[in-house]
Amino acid sequence: MPRVIPSLRTILFRLHWALGLTAGLVLALMGLTGALMSYEEAVTAFANRDRLTVTAGDRQALPPSVLAARIAGQAGFPVNSLTLSDDPAASVPVRFARDPATRERPPSVYADPYDGTVLGPVRLEGAFTTVRDLHRWLLLPGGSKGWGRTITGACVLALLVFLGTGLYLRWPKIHRWRVWLKPSLSRPGRARWWSLHAVAGTWLMPVYCVMALTGLTWSYPSFKEGAAWLLVGERETATPMRAAGRRAAPAAPTDASGPAAVDRAWAAFRGGEGRAAGTAILTLPSPDAKAIRIRWLPKGVDDPSARNEARYDAATGTLLAAERAADMPLGRRLMDNILEVHRGRFFGELFALLFCLAALAMPGFAATGLTLYVLRRRAAARRRPETRPATGLPPFGGPSSKLVHRRSADDGRARGRH
Repeated sequence: MPRVIPSLRTILFRLHWALGLTAGLVLALMGLTGALMSYEEAVTAFANRDRLTVTAGDRQALPPSVLAARIAGQAGFPVNSLTLSDDPAASVPVRFARDPATRERPPSVYADPYDGTVLGPVRLEGAFTTVRDLHRWLLLPGGSKGWGRTITGACVLALLVFLGTGLYLRWPKIHRWRVWLKPSLSRPGRARWWSLHAVAGTWLMPVYCVMALTGLTWSYPSFKEGAAWLLVGERETATPMRAAGRRAAPAAPTDASGPAAVDRAWAAFRGGEGRAAGTAILTLPSPDAKAIRIRWLPKGVDDPSARNEARYDAATGTLLAAERAADMPLGRRLMDNILEVHRGRFFGELFALLFCLAALAMPGFAATGLTLYVLRRRAAARRRPETRPATGLPPFGGPSSKLVHRRSADDGRARGRH
């Protein structure tokens, strides 16, 4: 017999369920871990609420260089960044530099900004680090350079295949909004599960497209470069949005380098660019750094996509350049806040909740898809004819068998009459 070539619909259907039985399980895990990380900041703040505040009184806050030195003396690690607030009752989250040998970062701590006392480590930081590593490379050896990153990247590509094949397979002959957007939960059996699986996928398709396309920027550097070229164009390496050269910088004292430059930069920031800052992340420069970096949010703003940045000379503490999020093109803002786009926070709190729920729905898609697969296999098994030994007699219960029994009954009734 000539071999029957399957149709395109059959090929895409088999590809859809084959990926569902493999990549779908990994995507379910990535969705669950991604949902856990959606509100990491809020959960961490709640778990550390007793370490977020200090008693200010009439005390004077320490200069950043002195504060960093006192914290480093207690913890035994060099400080990488300080998150400073305009709230006098707020403690200071402290992040330490990575170990040069192991590239591991010591646990972060909270500190008193007035005397440098370490208040304790950041609770749940290690747990969220494990969740993040599980999300990105499945905790496999090698980290970001191992097979885990390759597997998760391939599964993100599979998510795009899911969306494309799923859309093709459910394309209806009659285009009505009820067919597309309303699940038929009253239908029995496999039809109900299919309707729930397909309609939910249609609703969440835009969210999953954003998640997949942004997730690929971490898996494939070439994809990230292409996205940057598309959204930003060629980056101008040294073109700040507003340079400090509009006025002559004051001459720096001879002892301005090192800690003195950090304090000088912070004072310049608070008197200039940072007058409207609510929170500011001050990154201390390494010995060979050229600039001191300060990223800040305006007062009353908690949206990471609204973060501004100022850079100061590491030797003199004078302003080099400043960038405000409001003045950036949309493409540049998207690329600079790709993580916030990935989890929906770039678009507002309502979208952040929607992205979190979509991530939580990924295990549901894996479960309903697996249910559909099992039910389909059972239905196919019921339709398949049973294999019986060749006896020359029709199978019991077939049409010929019923005829034989009927004739036997008629003969018996005839003998009874005679």
